[in-house]
Amino acid sequence: MMYGAKAYAQVGLETGINSASPHGLIVMLYEGAIEAIRKAKIYLEMQNIEMKTKSVDKALRIIKDGLTASLDVNAGGALAQQLLSLYDYIGKELILANAQNNPERMDTCIDLLDDLRTAWLEIGQTATKS
Repeated sequence: MMYGAKAYAQVGLETGINSASPHGLIVMLYEGAIEAIRKAKIYLEMQNIEMKTKSVDKALRIIKDGLTASLDVNAGGALAQQLLSLYDYIGKELILANAQNNPERMDTCIDLLDDLRTAWLEIGQTATKS
């Protein structure tokens, strides 16, 4: 039964990815990273270090291979450079949070990513109205 639920969720995710705009994909990356960090916090509370580490690794991959890789530093100028620095900071905070089992550092990362997600959502709404 659990396999069916996972398969259904995977189809929903794939459909969302295939139909999303590039802007929407960035929002999905933010949401994925936030969710992975939230799970890491839960696993930390449960003292399940293996799953905590896997969740942090997933968040780091999303930040590095998704968000950072999507930046065009040449075309994006100063804003892209600032985002690059912020993603680097979040990645370092996550590594420290994982090594120190520090939920406060995880909260900092969640807050930063959520602020960015909110800004992207607002940009998307403004672009849609134009």
